[in-house]
Amino acid sequence: MSDTQLLAERLSSVLQALERIPRRFAEIKSPSDFTDTDAGIDRMDAICMILIAVGEELKAIDRKTEGILLSRYSDINWRGIIGVRDFLAHGYFQVNAEQLFGICKDDIPALISTIREMIGELS
Repeated sequence: MSDTQLLAERLSSVLQALERIPRRFAEIKSPSDFTDTDAGIDRMDAICMILIAVGEELKAIDRKTEGILLSRYSDINWRGIIGVRDFLAHGYFQVNAEQLFGICKDDIPALISTIREMIGELS
């Protein structure tokens, strides 16, 4: 298997994980929907775990490609994504529902689109 194929497979795994976020976020209409009910907290927990896994995988991909692959897609704040992973992994009980709401609403759709584009270009 070539490095390109391996990268495409790793990005496909990232994409599959990211595509679960909109489904889990669908019933969240405001940041307080994450914190006001057990169901909201469960959704927040699930989304945070996805963001941790995605950030870790993107960090590994960035190392493997020596920063070249992600830098080609400058519309995405890759450092921010990796930073969210680090914050969630090391300060989980300090999750800010408003920030998570913004990430899900504003950042995830663009990230999904960019990862799809990346996979397409690698295939």
